[in-house]
Amino acid sequence: MKRAKAPAQSKRAALRALERARRAAAATGADLSAWEGEFLGSVEERVRTYGRAFADPSKGPAGESLSALQQAKLREITRKAKGAAPRKPLAAKNRVRHGATERSEA
Repeated sequence: MKRAKAPAQSKRAALRALERARRAAAATGADLSAWEGEFLGSVEERVRTYGRAFADPSKGPAGESLSALQQAKLREITRKAKGAAPRKPLAAKNRVRHGATERSEA
């Protein structure tokens, strides 16, 4: 069973991750949108003030400072700052279902 992080440790980890993303964007000259810059600032402010950046416990584990969606967006910003290609969304695949053909009953 995975042990939950202490709130102080989770807070420090989140703040370090936000700062790393901000520094990586500045170092590479990545073109972050205004929304992404505001996201980094507002999440950092909420983590510093409240210890976590989300209020609804259903949005993430109890010991974490960032919700699952905030963590995903932070990873996306970090990849963009490092110059990696953004991930493409999963596309629906047209699959041929073998054995699922219609059979006429006589």
